[in-house]
Amino acid sequence: MVLGKVKSLTISFDCLNDSNVPVYSSGDTVSGRVSLEVTGEIRVKSLKIHARGHAKVRWTESRNAGSNTAYTQNYTEEVEYFNHKDVLVGHERDDDNSEEGLHTIHSGRHEYAFSFELPQTPLATSFEGRHGSVRYWVKAELHRPWFLPVKLKKEFTVFEHIDINTPSLLSPQAGTKEKTLCCWFCTSGPISLSAKIERKGYTPGESIQIFAEIENCSSRVVVPKAAIYQTQAFYAKGKMKEVKQLVANLRGESLSSGKTETWNGKQLKIPPVSPSILDCSIIRVEYSLMVYVDIPGAMDLFLNLPLVIGTIPLHPFGSRTSSVSSQCSMNMNWLGLTLPERPEAPPSYAEVVTEEQRQSSLAPIGACDDFERVLPGPLFAYIQEFRFLPPPLYSEIDPNPDQPTDDRPSCPSR
Repeated sequence: MVLGKVKSLTISFDCLNDSNVPVYSSGDTVSGRVSLEVTGEIRVKSLKIHARGHAKVRWTESRNAGSNTAYTQNYTEEVEYFNHKDVLVGHERDDDNSEEGLHTIHSGRHEYAFSFELPQTPLATSFEGRHGSVRYWVKAELHRPWFLPVKLKKEFTVFEHIDINTPSLLSPQAGTKEKTLCCWFCTSGPISLSAKIERKGYTPGESIQIFAEIENCSSRVVVPKAAIYQTQAFYAKGKMKEVKQLVANLRGESLSSGKTETWNGKQLKIPPVSPSILDCSIIRVEYSLMVYVDIPGAMDLFLNLPLVIGTIPLHPFGSRTSSVSSQCSMNMNWLGLTLPERPEAPPSYAEVVTEEQRQSSLAPIGACDDFERVLPGPLFAYIQEFRFLPPPLYSEIDPNPDQPTDDRPSCPSR
């Protein structure tokens, strides 16, 4: 008898969108088919599936243990969200080459359905970071006597929804800072910065309206700027590894001595980025808006306003009243700025970041039918672009730089 051959083994999911990307959320049922195509007749012990979801972090650090001695310390941690196994054909045991209990599969194409339910508890959104990832996948394994197993793994995306229509994410964010460049015999005045945004929660594709006032009472020419940063934090063995990267930015006009600039709703568009990850114990993905003043020859004056990037956009009839929008709605000058293909380099932190820090891709996103009921088509299409974009360049930044505390002389009248 001539033994048959396995021509192909494929996995397909039932929940698909136009881009053929399977996307689910906690509590959803994941279903699909394992397709097996054979030429001739084969006998198999089993055809199984193994579905798993987990977050994992890993990085290494070099250590010195004295003169001429060095070693590498590994930091790893893992969190499992679910682990499901099922037998589609045959029996559970396949660790022997016995001819008993074999299942015969005839020539042609055969499909075997599978289905399992994701946990009801919150799951972390799929994510690919520099030192860790959150992944979900289904693996099919075909076992035959006297043959090596045939295996295939296919990933799917989990999207844990963040609804920005909540009081905490609709509240305005604001801050004020001041910096005096003068010391000893210098009489230069301070540089002051105040900034507000109308809420904390946004979705990709939206523009953040920035309301700011920059007053330059120093003797230098300064430049006001704004940037969105993503911070990835990884935790293992009681240690943390942090990566901060630029997402988008804008530049204001140069401000000479004694001048003031006001931003009445200056827009900074959020590009297609991964949503915030706030509920995973070993990986966190957070965002912030940095409004800062670039000061030549000195540390920049900046303030950070926290952001949450969600998946469910602002309801058109929801409450979005804030102190900023109510005060500025009558005289707002909306500026539609075009996001450059490649944002300019982030601000220099050479004076506050060590050389070690300086030396130290985002989750696939898609939608299925249930997902699109809460995430409108245009927004989904915009986020989906992120799946095919390379990540921006990384830049390590000290998240808590020391700020000088000086006396605050008043700005001379103009």
